[in-house]
Amino acid sequence: MAVGINTYIWNNNIKSILLLCAFPFLFFIMDFLFFAGTAALSPMPVGADPTPIIVQQGLTGLANTWGYVVGGVGIWFVIAYFMHGSIIRAATHAKPLTRTEAPELYNILENLCISRGITMPALYIIETPAMNAFASGIDKKSYSITVTRGLLNTLNPAELQAVLGHELTHIINQDVRLLIVSIIFVGIISFASNLAVRNMLYGMNRRSNNKNAGIAVIVGMVVLAIGYLLAFT
Repeated sequence: MAVGINTYIWNNNIKSILLLCAFPFLFFIMDFLFFAGTAALSPMPVGADPTPIIVQQGLTGLANTWGYVVGGVGIWFVIAYFMHGSIIRAATHAKPLTRTEAPELYNILENLCISRGITMPALYIIETPAMNAFASGIDKKSYSITVTRGLLNTLNPAELQAVLGHELTHIINQDVRLLIVSIIFVGIISFASNLAVRNMLYGMNRRSNNKNAGIAVIVGMVVLAIGYLLAFT
């Protein structure tokens, strides 16, 4: 439980580390569930109890593919670490905002950073009339604040200062690091779970008369639930 600024920052750091450490194990669970769901769609021996067979197939599939899971997780870590900013900007259509384009905004942010003794983050803008702003990044080199055109056109200097100060607080408290870990790093689970469920549903459509299809549907729902829970929590 956070009781002050420093403990709040430590809390965010601990959560980030725990999420990163849990990441491979969560994929192992989803890997097992995928093969178990696939086994549930396969023909079973007449009179056999399907549960041990499904569990065994899940464990066998995990044993045969865990190396690929580790490799994939490692590759995604590298991609997410070096390209998280590009991924966010591509998703939001954010563009760099220069001092020439918004001198007043730059001066406000610069003064706030000087007052706190921190490096000034990069500024980006999203061309939309909606009023919004957010901070992102995992270190001094990647910290940035993104604002919308609607925010710039609507708020006065004092209000802009309040918004930028709020976003800087997220950077100082390292909320943005936890956000990046949660969305960019762990968010890939959502994609993987969707892919796994689609594959199982495709197999179910091809074997619509299989009495174990219901088990596969349940497994698929579990995989999807895990993915979305972790991606958007």
